[in-house]
Amino acid sequence: MKRAAQGMHFLLVFMAALVLAPLVLPEFYVTLLNYIGLYAIVALGLVMLTGVGGLTSFGQAAFVGLGAYTSAYLTTVHGVSPWLTLPAGLLVTAAVAVSLGLVTLRLSGHFLPLGTIAWGISLYYLFGNLAALGGHTGITGIPSLQLFDLELKSGREFFYLIWAVLLLIVLATRNLLDSREGRAIRALRGGSLMAEAMGVNTPRAKIVIFTVAALYASVSGWLYAHLQRFVNPTPFSLTQGIEYLFMAVVGGVAHVWGAIVGAGLITILKQWLQDWLPRLVGESGNFEVIVFGLLMIFVLQRARDGVWPIVMRWFPKPVARVIAHDSQPLARRSLPESGSLLLEVKDASKRFGGLVANDRVSFTVRAGEVMALIGPNGAGKSTMFNGISGVDPLSSGAVTFRGKRIESLLARDIARLGMSRTFQHVRLLAGMSVIENVAIGAHLRGRKSFVAAACRADRHEEARLLREAAVQIERCGLAEQMYEATGSLPLGRQRLVEIARALAADPCLLLLDEPAAGLRYLEKQALADLLRRLRAEGIGILLVEHDMDFVMGLADRVVVMEFGRKLAVGLPEEIQRNPAVVEAYLGGVE
Repeated sequence: MKRAAQGMHFLLVFMAALVLAPLVLPEFYVTLLNYIGLYAIVALGLVMLTGVGGLTSFGQAAFVGLGAYTSAYLTTVHGVSPWLTLPAGLLVTAAVAVSLGLVTLRLSGHFLPLGTIAWGISLYYLFGNLAALGGHTGITGIPSLQLFDLELKSGREFFYLIWAVLLLIVLATRNLLDSREGRAIRALRGGSLMAEAMGVNTPRAKIVIFTVAALYASVSGWLYAHLQRFVNPTPFSLTQGIEYLFMAVVGGVAHVWGAIVGAGLITILKQWLQDWLPRLVGESGNFEVIVFGLLMIFVLQRARDGVWPIVMRWFPKPVARVIAHDSQPLARRSLPESGSLLLEVKDASKRFGGLVANDRVSFTVRAGEVMALIGPNGAGKSTMFNGISGVDPLSSGAVTFRGKRIESLLARDIARLGMSRTFQHVRLLAGMSVIENVAIGAHLRGRKSFVAAACRADRHEEARLLREAAVQIERCGLAEQMYEATGSLPLGRQRLVEIARALAADPCLLLLDEPAAGLRYLEKQALADLLRRLRAEGIGILLVEHDMDFVMGLADRVVVMEFGRKLAVGLPEEIQRNPAVVEAYLGGVE
């Protein structure tokens, strides 16, 4: 309680300081705060793009330039009102960002940041070489902003607008990340394959955060143009783009408030170094760049999460949101009639170069049936799962799900039809809570866009999605761990979280890859009871498992694989008596 009061006091002091700063500080410090606010807006975009989405960009300064130059050109050449140039700048920036994103975001690894460097340099030289934009001399005579009867001429008058915009963007960003779309964005970093299997359109999510980060930068550029009333290409160079990334990393690249901390630290430190280093060295030069390089190395080695998490140690952890179970339940899909054909795999093959992992495998799964897929390690069971679910498409063969051919569909499109799965190697977002991880499974059951999320117009739907996640968590016996970080749970419990996530998708076919691995005896019994209840509801289950007692006591039919081929299929008691299966699976018997 004491620490909560400290957090509230800090927020009140911060807001009071913002209100009083222009009234009591000298002009120099007000100007410095204005630039901190402008830089923080850009850094906020990098927090979402790089820290949350895992996409590194060195070209954000170019998007700042798009916002600034659009307003400068329209106001000085065509006499357009400055307030109308803001949506115009956002429109131009969005068009450029989407175009660049469609090309750049196809890259991965070190090619992605190299791509952002390439278009960042290109846009910088475009600003400097177009005569209509004043070349390297720039554009002067940009009109000041007028708010009702108040003309914002000085930095003191502009201060409140900059920081109001910044705080509004902070709020919108926090709202977005705390939503269905936000969970999809957070899944991009280290969880793209899982997210696709849960129905998330990851290419779209990447384009969204890339464009939103560009729009943040464009807003900063618009404000900069009317604060300075003059623009030239220099502030929009690659060097400035790198500095924006410095700000995000130093402040805490995965933390919204870290953008403000990083912008403040870098801006103040840069000003201080520019004043003092020439005196110490005895000559002028950009010596602060050397210090920034050393600082970045130190941060990456000693404080990779940035300064903000260190600051937050002094304040209370946020209280977990309590899920309202009285929210309206989500609509359920109609399940196929029990016993009807649900999945048909015919002559499925998967090749990796010269290696044949699956060789013309055929089997069926019916609604309300537990089909077990067993075999020695390396038999191709998980490869078959990946082929069926679209995670790693088959080389040849046919897969029919609910009467529709799906072997050529993307994983997210297959998930939309009612297939959900877990993974052999657990794929969870360790830093997110159990309920957030499970809610990703219900992604396709929501409809609100990222704009609605940013404006907090999705709260009713969000409550329903979280209620569904909570129901499935309780169903899997994890109620006590609902708000814990998933990475802190033992492996067996993490597998149960994956099952809960798969159930949150409301599937009619459930693919479970070694669900009992890591579970204790009583937990296995509880899992078996859960799967029996799901079977009774009419859900089809395709199960890969090495625990033969678990399989034989649960499965209706069993398919045995060896070296990528189907060895046998039949009832559990038939499989246990099959000499070929005993030979392959147990190495023979006396």
